[in-house]
Amino acid sequence: MKPRFLKLLAWAVPVLVLAACASGKHPLSRPVSKTADRPPAILFIGNSYSFDVPSELRRIAAGKGLALRVGQVTNGGWTLEQHCRNEETLRAIREGGWDIVVLQEQSRIPSQPLKRTLSMFPAVRELAETARSHGAEPVLYQTWGYRDGDLFRAGDDFHAMVARVREGYQAAAAHAGSLRVVPAGDAWEREVSAGRGGSLFQQDGSHPTREGNRLTASVFYQELVR
Repeated sequence: MKPRFLKLLAWAVPVLVLAACASGKHPLSRPVSKTADRPPAILFIGNSYSFDVPSELRRIAAGKGLALRVGQVTNGGWTLEQHCRNEETLRAIREGGWDIVVLQEQSRIPSQPLKRTLSMFPAVRELAETARSHGAEPVLYQTWGYRDGDLFRAGDDFHAMVARVREGYQAAAAHAGSLRVVPAGDAWEREVSAGRGGSLFQQDGSHPTREGNRLTASVFYQELVR
């Protein structure tokens, strides 16, 4: 009986493997991650452009019946290079159990080719590698241009600056290994082009109002949660 059983087993195993492969399922494949059954846990790393986006994103998700876990390490005026050297930032990435880590650079740097190459690119790459090594997907938060353009650049305006910012984030994404980019700045550009940009900016022509934060958070919801 034993030799006959072994013969049957030797015949059955290849058949089962072939059947599984034909159905598109590997017999030894791991189960689907539990993140498919819940919204992603998202950590924001940045500066004042990210102060209120996490809370607005949480409100939008709650309105859809989702309990979204969102965290942040955000310090006014900070660059990603500073975050690379900040133990609080690194500890948050390592210990938070995040699914997504959002990286937001200081507002002007992405629009400055030399500075983004020397400062932004290495910082994005380093933080992205840290996020990946702790099980999170790094994504970039593409911001917007100043309402009146960069005052240190003669003849500049919002549209010219937002184009340079977009180019900077796309270049940084490619440099760090094809990161996803959340195009909040593109949504701002559409509103400005439609004549509705006035409500997005604070008086300084740079920082977002609550309406601006809501618009940004809605882009994050569409790109990362929905």
